Amino acid sequence: MAIGDFSRATFLSVKTLRHYHRVGLLVPAQVDADTGYRWYTTDQIPTAQVIRRFRDLNMPLDDIRAVLQAPDLHTRNELISAHLTSLEQNLARTQSAVASLRDLLGRPSAAAPVSHRRVGATMAAAVTAVIAMSDLVPWYSGALAELHATLDARGMRAAGPAGGIFAGELFTDERGDATVFVPTATEVPRLGRVEPVVVPAAELAVIEHPGSLADVDRAYGTLAAYVASHELPLDGPIREYYLVGRQDTADEKEWRTEICWPIFSTGAAA
Repeated sequence: MAIGDFSRATFLSVKTLRHYHRVGLLVPAQVDADTGYRWYTTDQIPTAQVIRRFRDLNMPLDDIRAVLQAPDLHTRNELISAHLTSLEQNLARTQSAVASLRDLLGRPSAAAPVSHRRVGATMAAAVTAVIAMSDLVPWYSGALAELHATLDARGMRAAGPAGGIFAGELFTDERGDATVFVPTATEVPRLGRVEPVVVPAAELAVIEHPGSLADVDRAYGTLAAYVASHELPLDGPIREYYLVGRQDTADEKEWRTEICWPIFSTGAAA
């Protein structure tokens, strides 16, 4: 079949078929050495239809190639199942975002109370890295799990809720320093990414965010507006304290997170 006929038979454009040839995903049965014209067989129609359906499900070309080249049915099914799981997770995130937006539009939240706190220097076990904002959630989850696993392996207990410290550049430039820490009563020996640190003392304006971190930006906005109106903000990193988090329960509705903005307290509001 000429490429035009194959295009009509498979609903794949000529441009797409040429691209699939270049990347080695769907190679023509024959290519004219003089003209470069591509020819396909009718046996390739089912393969093209499978590729088209996988692309409709946003499967990357490399993953489709892996499925087509799978050595056995079990491997093929595992690859397809992994992509379906990814689709389900994306769908869950979309549904969560839609619900959050409907809630924001239909029922603007009342201003949560803001408190003041002076915290002293705290010894902690920590993981620190320069990360991209898009990687924050998976990095935070992995770092926190590693911290708790390290403390468990050494027979040490947390001396308070876990927390995070995030540089301003992480928000403004979408890349910056991030630290996740767990307070400890004694200094933890360095192991892998885990190292001992002293979380510095600070004066903070604090707001508590209940539930999933998917809409934690609403708490950030409320806190920022309060600080801008009532406090002298400092150019320092934002802190979070995870009073109840993924290490405690899988039910996101039970999570409670404190957002802490560094301030210079004048004493009046405090």
